[in-house]
Amino acid sequence: MRAIIDLRTNRKEELVDITARVEQAVLESGVRDGLVSVYAQGATAAIMIQENWDASVPTDVVNFLAKIIPPGVWLHDQQDNNGDAHIKAGLVGPSESIPIIGGRLGLSTWQGIFLCEFDGPRSSRRVVCTMLGERE
Repeated sequence: MRAIIDLRTNRKEELVDITARVEQAVLESGVRDGLVSVYAQGATAAIMIQENWDASVPTDVVNFLAKIIPPGVWLHDQQDNNGDAHIKAGLVGPSESIPIIGGRLGLSTWQGIFLCEFDGPRSSRRVVCTMLGERE
């Protein structure tokens, strides 16, 4: 089973909580036990599992990455001025696999799934959710 999540991002760099949308895709798939692969399409976006209770955590992630990977100093900036976005996306990675347990995401209480936007804002970002496992 596969579902596509289309979304819009609003800032140059942000973490967008997509947990509820992934959960809905899992519920609609009917998979009871297995895995969901969550994959961000695009070379300047990534997927991260992170705390989703305290809004300061995603902000801290964005601020930390900006400090260690500053804009404007990369060879790729000569092409389209987003070398830092490519490096950040590569370090975080394009996907995460989450267990499906009893038809629900196997996340802990404080975990959420985030699309990491490093080159926004974008009118369209796509996340591919692929569910594998036993159905009802």
